[in-house]
Amino acid sequence: MKKLLLAAAVSFLATGAAFAQATDTLAKISERGAVNLGVRDSSGLAYTLGGGKYVGFHTEMAERIVDDISKQLGKPLKINYQVITSQNRIPLIQNGTIDFECGSTTNNKARAKDVDFAYTTYVEEVRMAVNAKSGIKSIKDLNGKTVATTTGTTSVQTLRKNERAQGIDFKTVQGKDHADSFLLLESGRADAFVMDGSILAANIAKAKNPKDFEIVGEVLSVEPIACMLPKGDEKLKKALDDSIVRQIKDGSLAKLYDKWFMSPIPPNNVNLNMPASEGTKNAWAHPNDKPMEDYGNK
Repeated sequence: MKKLLLAAAVSFLATGAAFAQATDTLAKISERGAVNLGVRDSSGLAYTLGGGKYVGFHTEMAERIVDDISKQLGKPLKINYQVITSQNRIPLIQNGTIDFECGSTTNNKARAKDVDFAYTTYVEEVRMAVNAKSGIKSIKDLNGKTVATTTGTTSVQTLRKNERAQGIDFKTVQGKDHADSFLLLESGRADAFVMDGSILAANIAKAKNPKDFEIVGEVLSVEPIACMLPKGDEKLKKALDDSIVRQIKDGSLAKLYDKWFMSPIPPNNVNLNMPASEGTKNAWAHPNDKPMEDYGNK
């Protein structure tokens, strides 16, 4: 019996040691001399130009985080870019394929059971885009209208759950992707397109006549977007948070935001003209890793 208990104790300690080692990502980064960075290829915050070139507000912010980690470790670090999707991003963090990711992931309580999040660096607001001449200014104006949404997203469910939408009757049409959904609005087959503000702004900027459209109405949902990292890796979380605070304090994060949202950007030299939301500015003023559920969405 004693032998069994001893064997169990040894096994437990070994497992604990392995877990501690597995979550010391900075040690792995230092040993390999590279960061395996998770990036997105088609987000308002992180996208690709093709040919292995990844850009965007969160991608460039992540590259600056890597620079700070490089200084902390006292050695140059290479970046291995790994494209992730909504489906595989958490498994790739958990199995160590990527060290951390900075894309367009919402920090919520469900995900926090499996991973950790750095400080919030962007607060997304779900709203609606309409034709500027439509007369639609708020949720109540959608009564009897047609609302476009993208297959596989939750924006219309968010709209229906909003307390201001009670008693409002509208029908929905679905686009296969965000560009298709915007085309439904642009062609007049839909009266509004409900989606993340950054996605709406990007599609309006690419429209044939951008001035024909505007983003209006109440904020339907507020979602804190943050870099995601392995659960329980306190050293890596501190490194990410410290870099983010540094970028906030020296003003470089705000300048980076203006570069990607208030200036012409590649590949089409389009200006999204999307000032930082009050939620984003507040997140910078008071760095925190609060989940979406703490934002009081209604």
